[in-house]
Amino acid sequence: MPKRGLGRGLDALIPVNEPDDAAHGGPVALLVSQIVRNPRQPRTRIDPQELADLAASIREHGVIQPIIVAKSVVPGQYTLIAGERRVEASKLAGLATIPGIVRGQTSDQGLLELALIENIQRADLSPLEAAHAYRHLADDFSLSHDDIARRVGKQRATVSNTLRLLKLPPKIQGALAQGLISEGHARVLLALPNAQAQLAAMSTIIGKGLNARQTEELVRQLTGHKNVKPVKAAKSAEVRALENRLRDTLGTRVNLNRGRKGGTIVIHFYSDEELNTLADKLLEEE
Repeated sequence: MPKRGLGRGLDALIPVNEPDDAAHGGPVALLVSQIVRNPRQPRTRIDPQELADLAASIREHGVIQPIIVAKSVVPGQYTLIAGERRVEASKLAGLATIPGIVRGQTSDQGLLELALIENIQRADLSPLEAAHAYRHLADDFSLSHDDIARRVGKQRATVSNTLRLLKLPPKIQGALAQGLISEGHARVLLALPNAQAQLAAMSTIIGKGLNARQTEELVRQLTGHKNVKPVKAAKSAEVRALENRLRDTLGTRVNLNRGRKGGTIVIHFYSDEELNTLADKLLEEE
């Protein structure tokens, strides 16, 4: 059966042999009034302007990509799996029907997994929305971080770090949701020992407009780690040349520090994805 542009994750989780699909798998016309929201939908907010723009496009061109629904336990109703914005925009545009692909009844876990994957593949979830969805998978369905990462196509470290955002005080989570601070800011704040210190630091971040790097320095100061740099002897041309070679090979900044006997090599990385790339390069076997 040909792909429908939904991504490998959705194709793997959605049954593809339902007999009630028109033309053996093609979309059918569904009444918009028959479609109910996925109770496990991880996204909590749709931008009103984006919705209005999509509605205008639908009025002009119709719905290009079918939504995906599952049969509901209620006769004549369908639970939405993928396409919430298309459904809401179709309502704004005044459409009575919408093209959809119908699947069999799906468990609560399946609904959450499918909605989560669909949004992640479209880069459509905020960090907090993804964190809450991961927590549902962990708490409600007893999935480990490894299980979640495998299902949604993410690195385990990414899942674990995203879940840690839920340890922040509600006020900081609210600021992250509103875009007052970034996910990078929020992750740095987790290094502070308590909510009071985190909230105080956030006030400074917002008040002074600090970026993530400046926030790291602020947190170092608040935790008593002064960034005092000792006077170092100038590096030889040979050492600098070797640092440049390592940087070009690894694709990141490398510091080579010589001591009386031996020394250290410091390899810098700035994201979980970059760390994984470096690990692959360093651990590659013939």
